[in-house]
Amino acid sequence: MRWIRGNEKAGASSPLPESRRPRDTAARRSRVSIFAIAVSFLLTLLLIATFLPTDSVQRFGLWSGIHSGQGLEAESHNGDEYLIGVGKADITGPCVEINLMGYADPHQIGTGLRQRLYSRAFIIAHPANPSDRFVYLVLDTQSGDTAVRYGILSGLKELGAEYENYNHHNLAVTGTHSHSGPGAWLNYLLPQITSKGFDQQSYRAIVDGALLSIRRAHEGLTPGRLSIGSTKVFGANINRSLFAYLANAEAERAKYNVSSEDDGSVDKDLTLLKFQRSSDGKNIGVLTWFPTHGTSVLGNNTLISGDNKGVAAYLFEKSVVDDETAAEGFVAGFSQANVGDTSPNVLGAWCEDGSGQMCSFENSTCSDGRSQKCHARGPFFRANDEGTSSCFEIGKRQFEPARKLYDRLNQAPSPVRGGWVKSFHTFHNMSNHQFQLPNGTEVRTCPAALGYSFAAGTSDGPGAFDFTQHNSNSTNTSPVWRVVGGMLKAPSEEQIACHAPKPILLDVGEVSSPYQWTPNVVDVQVFRVGQLVIIVSPGEATTMAGRRWRNAVSDEVTALFAEESRSAPPVVVLGGPANSYTHYISTEEEYGIQRYEGASTLYGPHTLAAYINVTLSWIPYLSSSASSRPPRGPEPPDNSNRSLSFIPQVIHDSPPFFKKFGEVKQDVQEKYQIGERVTVTFVGANPRNNLRLERSYAVVEKRITSTGAGPLAGGGDQELRLQRARKVKLGQDQNQDQDRDSDDADTDADPWKVVRDDGDWHLVFRWRRTSELLATSEVDITWETADPWAEPGRYRIRYFGDAKSLTGQISEFEGVSGEFELIA
Repeated sequence: MRWIRGNEKAGASSPLPESRRPRDTAARRSRVSIFAIAVSFLLTLLLIATFLPTDSVQRFGLWSGIHSGQGLEAESHNGDEYLIGVGKADITGPCVEINLMGYADPHQIGTGLRQRLYSRAFIIAHPANPSDRFVYLVLDTQSGDTAVRYGILSGLKELGAEYENYNHHNLAVTGTHSHSGPGAWLNYLLPQITSKGFDQQSYRAIVDGALLSIRRAHEGLTPGRLSIGSTKVFGANINRSLFAYLANAEAERAKYNVSSEDDGSVDKDLTLLKFQRSSDGKNIGVLTWFPTHGTSVLGNNTLISGDNKGVAAYLFEKSVVDDETAAEGFVAGFSQANVGDTSPNVLGAWCEDGSGQMCSFENSTCSDGRSQKCHARGPFFRANDEGTSSCFEIGKRQFEPARKLYDRLNQAPSPVRGGWVKSFHTFHNMSNHQFQLPNGTEVRTCPAALGYSFAAGTSDGPGAFDFTQHNSNSTNTSPVWRVVGGMLKAPSEEQIACHAPKPILLDVGEVSSPYQWTPNVVDVQVFRVGQLVIIVSPGEATTMAGRRWRNAVSDEVTALFAEESRSAPPVVVLGGPANSYTHYISTEEEYGIQRYEGASTLYGPHTLAAYINVTLSWIPYLSSSASSRPPRGPEPPDNSNRSLSFIPQVIHDSPPFFKKFGEVKQDVQEKYQIGERVTVTFVGANPRNNLRLERSYAVVEKRITSTGAGPLAGGGDQELRLQRARKVKLGQDQNQDQDRDSDDADTDADPWKVVRDDGDWHLVFRWRRTSELLATSEVDITWETADPWAEPGRYRIRYFGDAKSLTGQISEFEGVSGEFELIA
């Protein structure tokens, strides 16, 4: 498939390079001559090897590696050596009083924490050329972001010359697409509306934690090898817009229809990249790609978590504690893939109206003709827990096959081969990109706009009012919406024609007051290490859109780089949403259906084709011999220091009369059976006073008797290491070894050992304001002992808080529950 660049308007993106031309006859003759010479040379060697004595052959060193079992065979088995590093750091923003990012519901305000959020960094570098490297971040956030990426790049620059090789071209900032993290950190105005603007505390938590994870990965760089494999994951995703997917050509769909369980409607393949250091053969991390939405936890949830990807990473990292194959500090990243039309709510969409009927296949409505009662169901939808049980199960369904694949690669590695580490990044203006499709048709993209079905939401999170998927437009919705859209900006006839058949609700790409509402300039980025090629997508590509993008890149890489020495067939993955958030990327056929994904495809019906066209134009920069980079392109704005904010600040905290902060208001019982919930209530203070990054608001401690032998509940040694690590703030890493001996001495003397903290899924921290006038609040800490690692013993719960006085001074305090017995 050949993509041809058309004319580009002046002042838009950097001109794309000329398309790859067919090789001429002279060039083909030249290759034939070279091939003939090579064959003659090999025949000469064969004759020498045949007629010379064996000892002479060995003396000349001919194929000595093959005869000795080393050399090529060993290289093939182990793959090439790179510099590899992994790092993990806390990015948990304010867990209360901030709107959660994902469902765009202004009423979904955080009330606590179920699981801390992390940045996981993976660095791969060429051992001899420091500039050939890349860093792939997996953030427990809804997406990557322009402002966040600018903040990380600025922070790397401030770290000095040691970090000068990290820049736009080799930094990928991806999100797991969790819909359960705090919002108010995105660069553009549209996603800021439901969060009441931009919050510096939320933003800085992500930027600073991402920087710390990169520092830890960089400081741990070590020679090592990579191994890659794939496996099937069943029961963790379905297509939530099957009606739109079926609009793609039947012949194309048939290529992916393997069985009734793997019918091609979503990708079931999980790809895993394993990082193994050379010094002792231990693995330091894994990075995976698999598509399923971060919407297992539902829109009525108000607790912060990493959703199902966060669970999968948590389970994997927990599984390798004390595993002889894994190094201490092992990091597991579960990145998204072509996630656009996938759902983790695998039982499908049902009408919650008492009818017992599934939602309409065409437009996801119920008997009243509206979408509000159409809700997707996870595997444990009957549990009244905001999707928490289903979320853990979907995370587990990703973890288990990933862990089996990891074990298989330990036994039979599938090495990454090819010493090159290459990357490129460019900004491209999608508001009017003109190019040719492979069939020669001249097409162009449009300034960003959202269709009516965007407001309908999906079965994972239905929208409001009278919008529906597939058939919403100005004729069948309230005329109020035409007025609302017109107040923003009425689209021109040219814009309407460009986006057709999308009926435009919000012409967001042509509005820049008070600053841009959505991006028109997008990130185009690809990484390459050996045969692995990573497309870094700024939007949510649908299942078929992702396949087309991957296939086009695979074909181009194969055609351009087939003659590189020791090349292997490319393995192409797609990760995102990354670097920015450009909503959805659907196929042209799906776009024509105008369900949610098509209506949210920003740049018109040729959006996907444009991404492919621009991506392929820069693929030559991934050549093993490439020494230059594409032009930067038109840089998008950084709105982090000029965004509006209507989020009220914490004024002060006060305990109730005759009480003090940290005092127990409702204590635990004396005994609980494993499986019951243990809850204690404390006099609290606003958690926004201190995010306690790398630390905790709540821990469970277990009493260890002098006769008690064996590991702590849930891998206590690792929990203690985590507790120690969380005491290390940004910039203090170099000093921690000085206190290690005394810290260990204190730990040995203390009969109470930390066995659960904020990073554990089953320890839940909830905060509530009890009086606005008096500024009082309470904290509930609950240990759900259905926790798979809970074991009998004597425990207590400790609370760490920070109170703000009227003068603005913040003071730390603690509270501790009574002791309780956990019995089998």
